Amino acid sequence: MDWTGEGILLLARPHGESAAIIEVLTPDRGLWKGVVRGGTGRRMAPVLQPGAQLQLAWRARLDDHLGHFTVEPLRLRAAALMADADRLAALNALCALTVFALPERAPHPRLFRVVELLLDRMAGGEAWHGAYLLFERVLLEETGFGLDLTECAVTGATEGLAYVSPKSGRAVTAAGAGIYADRLLPLPDLLVHPEAPDDRAQMAQGLRTTGHFLAEVLAPELGHKPLPEARARLAARFA
Repeated sequence: MDWTGEGILLLARPHGESAAIIEVLTPDRGLWKGVVRGGTGRRMAPVLQPGAQLQLAWRARLDDHLGHFTVEPLRLRAAALMADADRLAALNALCALTVFALPERAPHPRLFRVVELLLDRMAGGEAWHGAYLLFERVLLEETGFGLDLTECAVTGATEGLAYVSPKSGRAVTAAGAGIYADRLLPLPDLLVHPEAPDDRAQMAQGLRTTGHFLAEVLAPELGHKPLPEARARLAARFA
C-alpha cells in the first residue's frame, strides 16, 4: 500500500538509533503516522520540525501497518515561529490539540486549510490571533460541537452579540443575557471575525471561551483526558 501527498508536521519523536516516528496532518487522509529513516540525523532533523509543510510518500506492506515515510520539505516555518514566544506557544498548542482531538486516518480538509492559513500567517509576521481562534472553532466543529455565533439564542437578534452560552455554544446579546450575564462566556470580535487585527485582550477572551468547550465538551468525549499542557501555556501567555 502507498500514497503520496502534502502534509503538515505536528510531532516527531525518536525511534530506534536514527529513525523518527512522525505524525502529520494531511488534507485527504487526516492524521497519519509513519517512520522516517534517518529522521534524527543531521540532514533530516532540521526538516522534521513542527509546522513544516512536507511532500510525503508513505508505503507499507499492509494498510494497517505503521509504514514508512519519505519526505521532502516544501515550506519550513520553524525558524520564523521560534523567533516569537507567542507564536511558538500557539504552534505548540495547535500541534498538541490536533493530535489530541483527531482520530487517525479520518480526512479533515477544512481543518487542514485553516491550519495551513494560520501557520502561514504566523510565519509571515501577519495578524494571527483571529486565525488561531478560528482553528479552535473549526477543531470543535470537526469533532462534533460547533459554536453558533450568528444570532442571539434568546432574542434572535444578529447585532450586539456579546456572550456565548456555556451550555449550548450559542451567542447571546447583552439584552438577552440580562441578569445572567456573569454566567456566560465572552464573545470578542476576534472570535467572529478572524481577519480582525490582533488584540491581546480579545485573544484572552476568545481562548477562555473556546477553552471552555475544549475542556468541558471535547475532552469528556475523548474519555475525560486533560487538555494538553501546551494549550494551558498558550492561554497563560494572554491571561
